[in-house]
Amino acid sequence: MLKGREGFGVVIIFFFIGILICDVHGFRDGGGSVLENRGIITGRKQKQQFPKQQPQKAETMCNVYEGSWVYDSSYPMYDTATSCPFVRKEFDCLKYGRPNRDYLRYRWQPSGCTLPRFNAEDFLKRMQGKRIMYIGDSLSLNNWQSLVCLLYAGVPNSNITRESNTSMSTFTFQDYRVSVIIFHSLYLVDIEQESIGRVMKLDSIKDGALWKTMDVLIFNTWLWWSVKGPSQQWDYTQEGEKVYKDMDRMEAFHKGMKTWAKWVDAEVDPTSTRVFFQGISPSHYNGTEWNEPGATNCARETEPISRSTTPMSGSSPSMNVVKEVLSSIKKPVSLLDITAMSQLRKDAHPSSYNAFQGMDCTHWCIAGLPDAWNQILYRELAA
Repeated sequence: MLKGREGFGVVIIFFFIGILICDVHGFRDGGGSVLENRGIITGRKQKQQFPKQQPQKAETMCNVYEGSWVYDSSYPMYDTATSCPFVRKEFDCLKYGRPNRDYLRYRWQPSGCTLPRFNAEDFLKRMQGKRIMYIGDSLSLNNWQSLVCLLYAGVPNSNITRESNTSMSTFTFQDYRVSVIIFHSLYLVDIEQESIGRVMKLDSIKDGALWKTMDVLIFNTWLWWSVKGPSQQWDYTQEGEKVYKDMDRMEAFHKGMKTWAKWVDAEVDPTSTRVFFQGISPSHYNGTEWNEPGATNCARETEPISRSTTPMSGSSPSMNVVKEVLSSIKKPVSLLDITAMSQLRKDAHPSSYNAFQGMDCTHWCIAGLPDAWNQILYRELAA
């Protein structure tokens, strides 16, 4: 379903207002104001070791990414109007007038097992004393907002502190000493300002010094790699001593991912840090992909795609790069393979129901689909 959209093309004009604000101007709270800046997290604290992985039972070994969306009137798991006041303008679809609420009532049902309902108190107890960091672009921000809401709604009386600057935003659940952090990084590799302009260093990751102090890392990148024109966030790419004005974007993505993989193998201690990679999140601007040839966006979509009528592969050139690179890493890294399950949810995007009134079929409403991603993360961390 991603095929033919790797270069984004004309769809950029529909969603770049939103992601430029999310990705270029730093992190802000749901009301759009900069959160109180209490300083970036520094130093390395003593981390607790994760227990060694035990052999998994048949129930836990099932492929949670194969399944379907079933209507469940007990969903959503929280109400953003009353249970999560932190949702950003880009993702708060109900606040900005979305009339249909059925998109909130679909639950992901794996074919061979049951995905446990998210239990915030259990999650926080399991993660007590740990720091969980999402690292990536606005789709990581989307995912992070979901986890913050799931936790906040589940322990509404918990003591919570917030801190933010242009690179990071942190929610700390003080009663459990659990911090949930989003770190802004469009490409994972570095971009440096030099005399010739902004240079993307395809073989450098300086932010890794902070990342490796975390207990759980959830990485994501792809959305910005193929962006061209005024929205492009770099002027040159560099690998070693060679500087390029431009480069095939899939080749550059592959090189950047290989640099990240080398960083994981060299820097991450798997006894104290769990590493995940969030798979490619699909967008919905081409109705031919769900048997509606006339549709050019997700504006009128109110229900998921039926897998029985529209097969979903979850395959694309970018996802193939991700899987190839992950297979080369010697240390344990888990793929949150959310692509195919998310391809079915043409109904779950903000569309025009956001503060900017642009057509956004790239990000996801909160509450909504990313809650299922975090249910899977919860399952993985509890295994």
